[in-house]
Amino acid sequence: MWIATSHYKLAIDNMTYKDIINSIDEHLTQSPKQYYKDFYVGITDNIDERLFGYHQVNKNTDWWIYCPADTEEIARKIESYYLDKGMDGGKGGGKGNGQTRFVYCYEINNQTKQRDE
Repeated sequence: MWIATSHYKLAIDNMTYKDIINSIDEHLTQSPKQYYKDFYVGITDNIDERLFGYHQVNKNTDWWIYCPADTEEIARKIESYYLDKGMDGGKGGGKGNGQTRFVYCYEINNQTKQRDE
């Protein structure tokens, strides 16, 4: 597995809770936005479909990060952690089949889609 961001892709194993929190927090410092409310956090089992499809994040020009968690339970805890800090998003994402292990975060802009409207 690997961590991927709008700036790089690095080969690594599945990540622990602490690893993902540290990676996302470090990547947040690279954004010009400074408030949690300016970011969206979610979980999925299909990054391309969810992050770059549904949310319409531009892979080449937007700010984003995603990380593979060791388990779906860890992914859900990380999502809750950032939602509690004020990021946009919603609990209960994914299919609940144990495969929803990718945590993703992106900077909200005029082109991204946060939810069905």
